[in-house]
Amino acid sequence: MNANNLSKYTFVVLIGMVLFVPFLGQVHLFDWDEINFAECAREMIVTNDYLKVQIDFQPFWEKPPLFIWMQVLAMKCFGVSEYAARFPNAIMGILTLAALYYIGKRVVNEKMAMWWVLLYAGTWLPHFYFKSGIIDPTFNFFIFLAFYQMFVLRQSNKKLFHALLTGLFLGLAMLTKGPVAILIALLSLGVYVILNKGLWGYTYRHLLMIAMAAAIPFGLWFLAGVIQYGWSYGSWFMQEFITYQIRLFSTEDAGHGQPFFYHFLVLLIGCFPASPFLFQYFKRASKDNDKSKDFTRWMWILFWVTLLLFSIVKTKIVHYSSLCYFPLTYLAAIKISAIADGKEKLRNGVKIVLGIVGILLALLIASLPLVGIHKSKLIPLIKDPFAVANLSATVSWSYVEAGWGLLYFIAIILFLIIVRQRFVAAMRMLLLASVIIIQITVLHFTPKIEAYSQRAAIRYFKSFVGKEVYIQVLGYKSYAQLFYADKQPRQSGKHITEDWLLNGKIDKPAYFICKITSSEQYKAMPQLQYIGEKNGFVFFKRLP
Repeated sequence: MNANNLSKYTFVVLIGMVLFVPFLGQVHLFDWDEINFAECAREMIVTNDYLKVQIDFQPFWEKPPLFIWMQVLAMKCFGVSEYAARFPNAIMGILTLAALYYIGKRVVNEKMAMWWVLLYAGTWLPHFYFKSGIIDPTFNFFIFLAFYQMFVLRQSNKKLFHALLTGLFLGLAMLTKGPVAILIALLSLGVYVILNKGLWGYTYRHLLMIAMAAAIPFGLWFLAGVIQYGWSYGSWFMQEFITYQIRLFSTEDAGHGQPFFYHFLVLLIGCFPASPFLFQYFKRASKDNDKSKDFTRWMWILFWVTLLLFSIVKTKIVHYSSLCYFPLTYLAAIKISAIADGKEKLRNGVKIVLGIVGILLALLIASLPLVGIHKSKLIPLIKDPFAVANLSATVSWSYVEAGWGLLYFIAIILFLIIVRQRFVAAMRMLLLASVIIIQITVLHFTPKIEAYSQRAAIRYFKSFVGKEVYIQVLGYKSYAQLFYADKQPRQSGKHITEDWLLNGKIDKPAYFICKITSSEQYKAMPQLQYIGEKNGFVFFKRLP
């Protein structure tokens, strides 16, 4: 690697470090996913058992352990905290930007590679998730690397080596999130074969090598578990694991049922300013070279397979379509680079979508402080008593804070004015403005939103750290009481059920929390003592 290349990679890494590493502990972890995975890591440390994933010190079969192991390492370095829980994804953010530059440069050229890096860093949801503690950014990274190695396999003379790498990255993805990695890979391969009317450059020997390599990471972990805990545990785990995966795809989970077009809207709005550039594509002869054309085909396939798959499944959560971020930003960067080089002209439709979505986001950001200041006028319009009680939280807002949305609005308007004459300058300005506003949103607005949604409950749980008590949520699901009360194994067990804590012969005080919408039924229980409520959460206790 020459000095010029080294300096470019150093620049990309520095971008990632500045954007993703600082202020990760600015706000509490959010239920469910962030706290779920962080609690699994904490329980590994508490029990000194790093093979078995646990939640509430009971076996947890929903997710494999790779990302949780990464969180364990971070917690060993930084302590059990929000910062440590989110640190692995910050590192993944840095690695992702470096990988985008490397792959973009090899597949297309250096200019496109840098546009890809800047676009990914300046796009809302891709940027935001690198500052979170959810599994998906790490899972997506391994899947993307597997697709890249699959592309290289066809071009390279070392085909078996790249088949091995393809399989290993798929295996790491499966060890991160489960068999959905294999499902996406198989569906994508099937579409590729149909479009190409055959394997063309791939052989069954390559596919066998990929399959064997993909089984290694998950297989080694499963084998270690069988050796440690016995075959009965291993067979039970696999049965529960597979059953959960099927249920996740076939039924609505946790009330996350949304219409078919849900993820289309998520990507259009959440992946601004990259998403509007997909409308730059239209039917015309491609001028791409054969190598970039093949990679572009893989990226289109990955995009549509992921988007349609998670639009079909019953459970729909925002980050389920996050694997689309890689192909979406690649395809957008291809068009941005072509427009910047004068090879294409910006389509009016793209400009219109950029304007509509950008202005919508700017107005939304500007409205946050206004809603906070004038919430008394909004409350009569809300039918949900819990949401109304949430808004009773004391959060300081000022009209000045609406200025961030106004500045973003001005940036969008300036972009629309100058983009025709000075496209490169306009894009750089838009991406810089987006990065700044994303950071402001994460650091300034998110803690205030969290104050409404869950802070009262989190503080309640934290008040029990180090105390010999039981803590139970009633009428809703949460992992926060485990993580933030620092629950220990002696406070858990199969017999410690909600019914036992409410009606059984308890040996230590039990504290409860429910939402205001279900509080009356618990207030009617004579064994429970009402001790207060705050911001939609109601608190009870029961003495031995």
